[in-house]
Amino acid sequence: MRKVYAGIDIGTYHVKCVLAAPADNPEAPMQILGTGTSISRGMRHGYIVDGKETQKSIRDALQKAQAAAKVKIQRARVAMGGVGLDEIRSTGEVTLTPSGGLVTDREIDRALKESEKRAASKLVNRTIIHTIPLEFRVDGTKVLGKPQGLQGTKLSVDTLLITMIAQHYDEIMDAVEEAGVEPEGVMASPLAASMVTLTKAQKTAGVMLANIGAETLSIIVFDNDTPVSLKVFPVGSSDITNTIALSFQIPLTEAEQMKRGAVTGSDIAPKKMQTIVAARLKDMFVLINAHLKSLGRQRLLPAGVVITGGGSGLASASEIAKAILKLPSQIGQVGYLPRTSSVDATWAVAYGLCRWAYAEDLSDGKGTLGDAFRHAFDSVRQAFRSLLP
Repeated sequence: MRKVYAGIDIGTYHVKCVLAAPADNPEAPMQILGTGTSISRGMRHGYIVDGKETQKSIRDALQKAQAAAKVKIQRARVAMGGVGLDEIRSTGEVTLTPSGGLVTDREIDRALKESEKRAASKLVNRTIIHTIPLEFRVDGTKVLGKPQGLQGTKLSVDTLLITMIAQHYDEIMDAVEEAGVEPEGVMASPLAASMVTLTKAQKTAGVMLANIGAETLSIIVFDNDTPVSLKVFPVGSSDITNTIALSFQIPLTEAEQMKRGAVTGSDIAPKKMQTIVAARLKDMFVLINAHLKSLGRQRLLPAGVVITGGGSGLASASEIAKAILKLPSQIGQVGYLPRTSSVDATWAVAYGLCRWAYAEDLSDGKGTLGDAFRHAFDSVRQAFRSLLP
């Protein structure tokens, strides 16, 4: 019997659950067995404000997915998103004396843990979700390729720590458990989405994935096939709806429909509506551009920006991104799916979690996805590369 993988994406407006199983051929797309979605209650900006309501929403989405797939699951991968996510940069340094001057997996682990210790003052009330090595150095010389097997006296590593507010993390984990499922792993939402919306070629050249959610705008930047930055801004497509409602003094439900062009025969001129939508989208991409500038990557991502999320469907989103960022721009699509699949980019996070779980199993117990990012060049990462579109 094929193993079934489950991914749960708990958003501010919707909870989405995907159940998927691998094909007989590992190179073939996973089969989507069932999907379930529910209105997300008890959430605000990606964190829980009412645990009971959130539990009900998770349970509802799970039940729908299980009914569609005709299977029962006990465990699932969970995405962590919202304004509680942030990045911290750190450096770890260890001597190679214990290993006789040889770089081994153990020494790499020591260096990574040392980088986490050095960031302790910035980790008050925060939990580390991912520790991603950005660059290794042996005796001050940058390592090109695998650090394992090199000789020297000192190993250094620059890391990107993806963290989340500890209280938010604990409350989401508790809500999933109370909904009747055991969380068997967590991943930052932008990272999960990138697994099925970005290609290896894009990540290697340099690319940014921007997700315009209801109440948050999240981005993850890749260079040389490695995540180099993750940021979440407390703005989203609901801010555009609010601006429309205030500008034309209309109910929020009508403003939401007008934003998406679902209202005809209105007294409000389409050009005025487009002006408001464009202005708010411009504000969002100005924020992103400022962050890219702080990273030293402004106008320096050859693969450009890929836009996902509910806000990606707004007219002119891609064009505005291109104009502000001065980068190639496109609307994201979920890759590596059967041609008959109806799953679109709004399911990218949940489906990406399933792909993560499957990739770990393909590694034959050699490690986890955490290891894949902690050990940037090990065999587990090779398993991931075989899965990416």
